[in-house]
Amino acid sequence: MKQSLQLRIGQSLTMTPQLQQAIKLLQMSTLDLQQEIQQALESNIMLELDDEDLQNHDYREKKIDNTDQVTSEGSQTDMPDELPVDVSWDDVYESSLPAGDDGSSEAFEFETFRGNAETVRDHLIWQLEMLPISDRDYAIAVAIIDAVNNDGYVSSDLNDIFQGLQQQLDGLEKDEVLAVLHMVQNFDPVGVAALDLADCLGLQLQQLPDTTPYRLEAIDFVRHHLDLLASCDQARLMKRVGLTEDQLKGLLALIRTLQPKPAAKLQEADVEYVVPDVFVSKIKDQWIVSLNPDIAPKLRVNPLYSAMIKRADSSQDNLSMKNHLQEARWFIKSLHSRNDTLLRVAKSIVEKQGDFFEHGAIAMKPMVLRDIAEELELHESTISRVTTQKYMHTPRGVIEFKYFFSSHVSTDGGGECSATAIRALIKELVGNENPAKPLSDSKISDLLNEKGINVARRTIAKYREAMSIPSTSQRKRLI
Repeated sequence: MKQSLQLRIGQSLTMTPQLQQAIKLLQMSTLDLQQEIQQALESNIMLELDDEDLQNHDYREKKIDNTDQVTSEGSQTDMPDELPVDVSWDDVYESSLPAGDDGSSEAFEFETFRGNAETVRDHLIWQLEMLPISDRDYAIAVAIIDAVNNDGYVSSDLNDIFQGLQQQLDGLEKDEVLAVLHMVQNFDPVGVAALDLADCLGLQLQQLPDTTPYRLEAIDFVRHHLDLLASCDQARLMKRVGLTEDQLKGLLALIRTLQPKPAAKLQEADVEYVVPDVFVSKIKDQWIVSLNPDIAPKLRVNPLYSAMIKRADSSQDNLSMKNHLQEARWFIKSLHSRNDTLLRVAKSIVEKQGDFFEHGAIAMKPMVLRDIAEELELHESTISRVTTQKYMHTPRGVIEFKYFFSSHVSTDGGGECSATAIRALIKELVGNENPAKPLSDSKISDLLNEKGINVARRTIAKYREAMSIPSTSQRKRLI
């Protein structure tokens, strides 16, 4: 086979390390970026914080070092490291370590002092331990509390709890379990440890003052006629309970004040902290966008170390310092590029969605990534990275950039309406409807068509389900 040389011309896209780093920083959230900056400061000797406080700090350290020098004449600074004392530290200050911990354990950390979200069981056990009861009743109460779910109901069958306790307590009778159950049902929150919904509502009604209007009627109603509420048949309800229309309304109004899930308020979900990347505020009738100065501290190249680099020196240490210097410059440039792009995109969004900041989600305009990309002469993928996990602090709350992008629906006037605005309109119509006669999807479609927004009934149903709004029959209620 004869060998030959051929010349080919082609195009290929190669991502340089600088470009890869810029893209990596661009798509990071604020919290991830702060960790990345901290890691860069720790691994690169050429990087340091550009802060005036550092200069003051260095000056204070030098001043302290000078005052600690020993003079030839002798002074108060010429002191031994330790002085004789006639008392020990423990004689003056009490130890702040937890009981039983001598401080030698490496597992002891500051995080142990952090408060955890209180569970339903914790709340009930805390009340139980303050009661002067016998060990036998305490064991029964703990078994009942262990069966209480997050909504506040006893999720296990009472017979199963009784049979399980019989193996622990000799001669146990079911009346003892019922007596302790009634004791736990008097705990806070009101209605906890109920066996079912009727029991829960009844417990709350029983603890109301005797002078509460319709209290006795409501207790009887939840015990015997609670199943009729699902039918939403007012005429049948009036006939069954023997009340007039006004009396029934008063009774149902009282039931409406009760909590069907008494322990729900005790459930504290883990808080997800969000640091806004930009701030949006209105100054002199104009919306101003500014970067959050805390998201990325100012960095600089350490002038002392950079001055030690010798151009003609090819030693290993000098080459390592050159590489660190180059990486530091790339990192600072990528960080500036990220902040600049972030601010440009945020300003463009605020400019296009000014009506949203004035009037809310109903005034949201349709907008896609291409709209911002064409205006800023950037690629859509860049806009996608900038708007992911990036947040702006506005008078209407902390909002993710992606929230402002949505599809559109045509209007009779030849314009377009944002899908976000349509969802807001649907939510507003449902929120203002008559609970006894809720709006159907077709009726909502007709109301939007009257406003010039052409939305089909199927589209209304899709938006309604996406917002977790129940259907017409499920929304219909008397209380």
